[in-house]
Amino acid sequence: MAGQITIEEFERVEMRVGTIVDAQPFPGARKPAIKLWVDFGGATGVKRSSAQLTDHYTPDRLIGRQVVAVVNFPPRRIAGFESEVLVLGLPDENGAVVLLRPDFKVPDGGRVY
Repeated sequence: MAGQITIEEFERVEMRVGTIVDAQPFPGARKPAIKLWVDFGGATGVKRSSAQLTDHYTPDRLIGRQVVAVVNFPPRRIAGFESEVLVLGLPDENGAVVLLRPDFKVPDGGRVY
């Protein structure tokens, strides 16, 4: 377990909900991954992400799904693709990623608190 943080430190991490509007295979990635375009609405708009989701998800089944992502990390270049947000997930019993998402449809851009 990591060390404790303050509420002020937690508040600096901006986690928001968005809807996947496009998803494409990412054959150039070192580990199997999918390119995602996630619409966070409002001023944030559509952001790109590379996510290692291929064990449980295919690109066509991701479109329209709401996800939770950190939107205020600096962008990272992954095999020539600029990943702007970190889509959040949890490992299943085998270590494969399972996406975090709201139980009910919520407005895109809503902040996790």
